[in-house]
Amino acid sequence: MTNKMIKISIVTPSFNQGKFIEDAIESVLIQDYANFEHIIIDGCSTDNTIEVLKKYPHLIWVSEKDEGQSDALNKGFKKATGNIIGWLNSDDMYLPNTFKNVVHELTDMHVDAVYGNYKFIDSNGKITRELVTQNSKKWMSVFYCFIPSTTFFFKRKIIDQGIFIDKSFHIAMDKEFFSHIYNLGFKIKKVNSFFAHFRWHDNNKSIDTNEVKETRLLEGLEIFNRYTSFKLPKNKFGLSVYIFFMNICGVYRTISRFLKIGLYGKQ
Repeated sequence: MTNKMIKISIVTPSFNQGKFIEDAIESVLIQDYANFEHIIIDGCSTDNTIEVLKKYPHLIWVSEKDEGQSDALNKGFKKATGNIIGWLNSDDMYLPNTFKNVVHELTDMHVDAVYGNYKFIDSNGKITRELVTQNSKKWMSVFYCFIPSTTFFFKRKIIDQGIFIDKSFHIAMDKEFFSHIYNLGFKIKKVNSFFAHFRWHDNNKSIDTNEVKETRLLEGLEIFNRYTSFKLPKNKFGLSVYIFFMNICGVYRTISRFLKIGLYGKQ
């Protein structure tokens, strides 16, 4: 597979992010990379999203009722025709030259997916901090999601093997997706380049309310049971054991951060 043959498909789930979605679209267009498609799956937005989408004839988009972000992503993955697929949320943005960097890395036949570093921005697009991601490991993937979805690109053979987002997960669907990929033996590589801007604003799905924290832990326990040889009960005891193991992983992460300057970037 040579560079000239490689087509990139970008999938963007969308719902009422008309304030930001044009930035996402433009960040794909500025890549200076001709062989791409941008697929937007909108869940019947009621704001100005559709008006924005109609301005860009190159887009492949639908606006219809869905079952949420995971369902929209799966619809987009199934529509994708590229050799490489990226997941860009409607409020995030790619940085220049990301596609070229990704293609360069994924021409390696031994690498199936890549992810990189990213920068947090606020609702106005101002950079608030930079984050250098950690080298993820298979065993760590069931505890922490070290892979930022907005910097994640993968070869289409992954979805060709039937690996999609599990719609039963509402918060940790990205962690489940990455754990699934790891546990089928695919090679995921961390690239030390900045790929994207992650926008942090009041409507972020991952804001840590008590409900979100509880859901994340319960879904994490399910992922642990699904992708390890241990089977913990789905009760307070099982959750406590899972949290204990997660804290051990957290200690490992803290030590790694201490020993490797810049592991997590500027905080």
